[in-house]
Amino acid sequence: MAEEMDDEETAKEALASYDAFGEKAEEARIRTLLSEEYDASNALVNIHPGAGGVDAQDWAEMLLRMYTRWAEKKGFKVKILDYQNDTEGGIKNVEILVEGELAYGYLKTESGVHRLVRISPFNAAGKRQTSFALVDVMPELPEDIQVDIDPQDLRIDTYRSSGAGGQHVNKTDSAVRITHLPTNIVVSCQNERSQHQNKEYAMRMLQAKLYALARQEHKEKISELHGDYGQIAWGSQIRSYVFQPYTMVKDHRTNFETSNVNAVMDGALDGFINASLNALQKGEL
Repeated sequence: MAEEMDDEETAKEALASYDAFGEKAEEARIRTLLSEEYDASNALVNIHPGAGGVDAQDWAEMLLRMYTRWAEKKGFKVKILDYQNDTEGGIKNVEILVEGELAYGYLKTESGVHRLVRISPFNAAGKRQTSFALVDVMPELPEDIQVDIDPQDLRIDTYRSSGAGGQHVNKTDSAVRITHLPTNIVVSCQNERSQHQNKEYAMRMLQAKLYALARQEHKEKISELHGDYGQIAWGSQIRSYVFQPYTMVKDHRTNFETSNVNAVMDGALDGFINASLNALQKGEL
């Protein structure tokens, strides 16, 4: 119709409608891939800085913002369960709960090491710095699933809550940290008001991690899991974010990439997530 009327504005409108329809169709197709067990669950996301000192801690905080913005665009709710900041800058560790339909299904392929290359704002000489952070994604298990954990395998510590900007702070030792000694898996929770509530939620987080790890290792019993799993995913990065000398974000598993770094850091992750889910369906991931 636009060609017949030689109407440029109508042509632009038609192309925009076509592109919007294509995006909706692709979104619907991707949803059909999310049919595995726990894909519909909420997602527990842990972000931990790796090599790179204060730059890595700052990178972990940047990733927290990125996933928070992505979740907001999806209409998901983000709840901070544990937030440990650093006096120099950035965060030492953060655990969030992303609540919403298919949250885990979308985020499950984000697990792995994320690499940042940029001119360090913490380096007076203005040198380029490479930093790493580990993103760990687990499903929030339904309450009817119980994982048998030997209490003697646990070390439970309490400490005072702390958070960014004075949030999540109180004057009592209500925060709880639980270490599973056989695997060295550590979980923490400080979001709830009481120590009892934090302990209860930390145990749920630990159950989710041990359950997922047992399935990954093909173990029928949690007691069969041994060894230091604290560094389990640090082998190589799954994605690189390059700010200098050029701009590019590239997923090394699917080769999906974009030069719009700012958009990605502002939560534009669907291209990467969709490419990973497609590869997972084909058995390539």
